[in-house]
Amino acid sequence: MRATGTIQPVRFLGVQVPRMSGQQSGRLTLTRLVPNGSQVRTGDVIAEFDRTEQLDKAREAQAKFDALSHQVAQRAAQNRAEAAKRAADLATARADLAKAEIELRKGPLLAELVRLAAEVRLADARERVASLEKSGRFRDEAAAAALRILELQRDRQKVSLERALRNAEMLQIKAPLDGMAVLENIWRNNTMGQAQEGDQLWPGQPLVRIFDPSEMEVRVSVGEPDGAVLVPGARAEVYLDAYPNMVFQARFESASPAAASPLGSPIKTFAARFRLERGNPHLLPDLSAAVVIYPPEGGKS
Repeated sequence: MRATGTIQPVRFLGVQVPRMSGQQSGRLTLTRLVPNGSQVRTGDVIAEFDRTEQLDKAREAQAKFDALSHQVAQRAAQNRAEAAKRAADLATARADLAKAEIELRKGPLLAELVRLAAEVRLADARERVASLEKSGRFRDEAAAAALRILELQRDRQKVSLERALRNAEMLQIKAPLDGMAVLENIWRNNTMGQAQEGDQLWPGQPLVRIFDPSEMEVRVSVGEPDGAVLVPGARAEVYLDAYPNMVFQARFESASPAAASPLGSPIKTFAARFRLERGNPHLLPDLSAAVVIYPPEGGKS
């Protein structure tokens, strides 16, 4: 049975213009791009965009973060000093209260005026202790709240710093796998073409596709009446339209479980995949191919 199909890689990944977090100004300027058809390894830089704005934001956020970190440390030290002073004042007030209570115990031995003065001092000492205890709690809460505000501001600047650094890192795109880099066609200068250094691109635009040329397959559409040949063990011979003198052997990999048809068409087909047994430099994605499929019983191998 004969069919037509296209060559596709088994392992491939598409790379897009990065979408950065936070407020964005729009398009990104491409400053570096790997040549079309280049062999790349995992981790190689394949594209880079202008990072000046993000690096400036990172430096500004770093300066604010350092300043707020210093303010947090300074405020924490101030809170400790003020708390120690309040504790000392409260200890002094409690000592005065204890002294006034001791003086009042001498009441039977003291003159009336002296005793009344001791009672007044005792009442004042009690009120001062109560006032210092109450105000101390409020001051501790206020100091903790002021420190927490500074900590939140510092943490927010830390998030801004990390976001700017992450965005700057995203603007340098690295290869996610070993393989060949193929530039995608995009709309530029009122026509379709490959991106070039200096172009301004929108986030999310396709940029590069990287595929592993060592593992390729052919994807074919088989008519519904001929779907019986799509069984395990089926084999195929693949002829490239661009290189008609070359023949490649392939084995059946998988097929769609049900036939489907395009909208408005009564013809239904099965989508099938045949894995090519050997790699070849001539096997490139999207090449059209003629495929001769042989059933497992009595077919060619």
